Amino acid sequence: MAGLATVFGSGAMTNSIPEIENNDLLFVIGSNTTETHPIIGLRMKKAYRRGAQIIVADPRKIDLVRFSAIWLQHRPGTDVALLNAIMHVLLKEKLIDKQFIADRTEGFDAFKKSIEDITPEKAEKITGVPAKDIVKAALLYGKAKRPAIYYTMGITQHSHGTQNVFSVANLALMTGNLGKESTGVNPLRGQNNVQGATDMGCIPNQYPGYQRVDVPAIRQKFAEAWSTELSPKPGLTATEMVLAAHEGSLKALYIMGENPMISDPDMQHTKKALQSLDFLVVQDIFMTETARLADVVLPSSCFAEKEGTFTNTERRLQKVRRAVTPPGLAREDSSIIMDIAGRLGSEMRYNCMEEVLQEIGGLWPAVAGVTYGRLEEAGLQWPCPTPDHPGTPYLFKGGFPRGKAAFTPVSFEPSKELPDADYPFILTTGRQLFQYHTGSMTRRVPELNEVAPEAYIEIHPDDARELGADDGEMLRVSSRRGSIKLKARISDRPARGLVFIPFHYHEAAANMLTNAELDPVCKIPELKVCAVRVEKETGR
Repeated sequence: MAGLATVFGSGAMTNSIPEIENNDLLFVIGSNTTETHPIIGLRMKKAYRRGAQIIVADPRKIDLVRFSAIWLQHRPGTDVALLNAIMHVLLKEKLIDKQFIADRTEGFDAFKKSIEDITPEKAEKITGVPAKDIVKAALLYGKAKRPAIYYTMGITQHSHGTQNVFSVANLALMTGNLGKESTGVNPLRGQNNVQGATDMGCIPNQYPGYQRVDVPAIRQKFAEAWSTELSPKPGLTATEMVLAAHEGSLKALYIMGENPMISDPDMQHTKKALQSLDFLVVQDIFMTETARLADVVLPSSCFAEKEGTFTNTERRLQKVRRAVTPPGLAREDSSIIMDIAGRLGSEMRYNCMEEVLQEIGGLWPAVAGVTYGRLEEAGLQWPCPTPDHPGTPYLFKGGFPRGKAAFTPVSFEPSKELPDADYPFILTTGRQLFQYHTGSMTRRVPELNEVAPEAYIEIHPDDARELGADDGEMLRVSSRRGSIKLKARISDRPARGLVFIPFHYHEAAANMLTNAELDPVCKIPELKVCAVRVEKETGR
């Protein structure tokens, strides 16, 4: 969506974390917030105690359902149908902001036509959500004064994830819930500096500040600042790099702070791809599963062993101070990068990390007003264009970057791999509270391992009964890509026909099973939906 590209392309929240407590309605879709973002989850509970109502849209009975006014248990991958039906009701009930639409948006007529036939009854057949619940959710959102939408990878990790995000944006636009305090569209970032990484250009088609590499004037600006020639050709996404390595067109790869051997879909394919490389470098703080495949491992420092800034999910730059010295031969990432750049013939010298921030501010106006001195007491949220600017708690108050935001008509498309006679269950994956990501850090903590020591598969009691499986019994889960063994956790959290596996555990890696089908726009894999077979493990 052109008018919102900078924010939704970056994954940044339009609004701020403290504003959550003042929402009068929270629409949480595709986000198990209390487990994956527990601090934000606490804010949501505070909002609830202050009288806010919560809509939860999730295939599983997540903890937030306990606090919800309504739970929309839709089938995985049917978010577009659900959201279009909600918007259909809003149109029918005239719960739209006509003035906002007229003044600040374009393309509404075409969008309106695209959802005219998407009734709650039609959506019920696709999503499994009763039509009356779709109507109730629409009325709750449409009548709220300060509603906000929160989502995470339950929206994005699909072969149609971009379409899901467009739908979320359409909903906020048609109700005028952007550019206001305690409203907005708020994607929650998964790690402490993911936002900072994308802000700084860790995207294959953009320089720092979401400035495109294929725009000549922008490219020239960065070329002059860096005293080098720059290619106009966008690079590959992380998922495309794995495909290119497997095909042989990518010969070398430098991986920093990432463990694709566990986090990428279709794990055997990823392993073959990395082993096909002529040269693999991994820079990390631990010997991860990916690092074990590397030709060279560069030991780096963790957050407490470095200087710099992190930018969190609400666009807040915060100063990071070294608390301890890196152990052994470990060095700060910046030091390693500068040395390698020098040996490759590109001098990249900074006396301190503050010089890096100053350079960024000279190239990206949104952070031009951020200095180390200003970050001593508290963080600052971009845009912060001048030294006396207070930062921006919420975006779009005065308008959108391109003038008017564009509606995007979106049609429902099913996930690429659905259940059949051979693989009758849908598998969805995700995180749980006590372990994090690929477990390279949290699984080294004895206290966490006491609480969450091993992999499991959540399965509905009726499905377990048909399998003849008891709680804690070993099950074999197979897809078209592989097979793993893990313990059954019989639970009413998933619906019948749906199973859930957390992806943290290398010994029963969920991503041995998942589908590598990519979203055609952003190239994110379809980690949330694939077809599997579940059987009792023989021999025990």
